[in-house]
Amino acid sequence: MSADFQPGRNIAMKIPAHEYESTVRFYREVLRFRELTGSKADDTPRFEFGDKVLWLDRVAGLSQAEIWLEVIASDIDEASAYFRQQGCSRCDEIEPLPESMKAFWIASPSNIIHLVSSGEGT
Repeated sequence: MSADFQPGRNIAMKIPAHEYESTVRFYREVLRFRELTGSKADDTPRFEFGDKVLWLDRVAGLSQAEIWLEVIASDIDEASAYFRQQGCSRCDEIEPLPESMKAFWIASPSNIIHLVSSGEGT
């Protein structure tokens, strides 16, 4: 038996520092998307993107923006074994996750990062 997969709710846009403020302004003021961000100054800006949530993350040292996607797995352990069988390498070093989070990172053949999670706590 293998895990089943479905799209997650989260899309993360990793943005170079030199483009960050103008990108946030674009979604906030130009497109006027509904903002979901909390009230703290250091909260990551998040916007309603249809039935998804678009996270805008500032990343120092990045030269161009990247899109990262979330995939929900019905069984996280089976998903890990399945991806290994399919030749997909985990890349957990890409960004630390909370220890309590049932999730891991993989990259597609075109190097799009995917958070594979149980859907709990995301």
